[in-house]
Amino acid sequence: MSLRAVNRVAFCRILKAVAITRPDPAYAVTDSRYCARFLAPAELAAFSRDAWADLPPELLAQYLERGDECFGILHGDVLASYGWYSRAPDCIRPEVLLHFDPRSVYMHRGFTHPDYRGQRLHAIGMTLALQTYRERGFQGLVSHVEATNRDSLKSVYRMGYQDCGTLYVVGVRGRHLVHVSAGARAWGFRLEVRRRG
Repeated sequence: MSLRAVNRVAFCRILKAVAITRPDPAYAVTDSRYCARFLAPAELAAFSRDAWADLPPELLAQYLERGDECFGILHGDVLASYGWYSRAPDCIRPEVLLHFDPRSVYMHRGFTHPDYRGQRLHAIGMTLALQTYRERGFQGLVSHVEATNRDSLKSVYRMGYQDCGTLYVVGVRGRHLVHVSAGARAWGFRLEVRRRG
């Protein structure tokens, strides 16, 4: 039975946990046309008003409230690419929180403007952010990718992420069962099921 068929009667997510600790020098430089840096809340608020930025104001407020940071690549006044970085647990379902090693930073929600795709901007931004976090004393970045998303998996492996293990989340009638493989647990990944309310 396919995962799609399972999801007709129950919720099922299989996620590959990934991590990167060493910046790849090939992605550590930017074209002189671009400016790469962490973005201030006021800048992000301005960009969130543009539909193409895929950053709704309510989501932006949620990220900023929990202390997340956004590393962006700017082309003049255009936000060409960005990625979000967090030290807080991520809510991957309303009742399921993803925890990770506090020595790592969680990378999530990467985006590149359609006009700038194909220039490796996501990889460059992530690598520069990784360099900064390592300078701050963190061991690296962690993230997850849907196990069925082969294109995204190829992309993160090409950037230097390594496979840490697998996360499983199954939901049926409001109840959730979770499992974290031994490899992912060794990297500090943990799934917490919270009661509603």
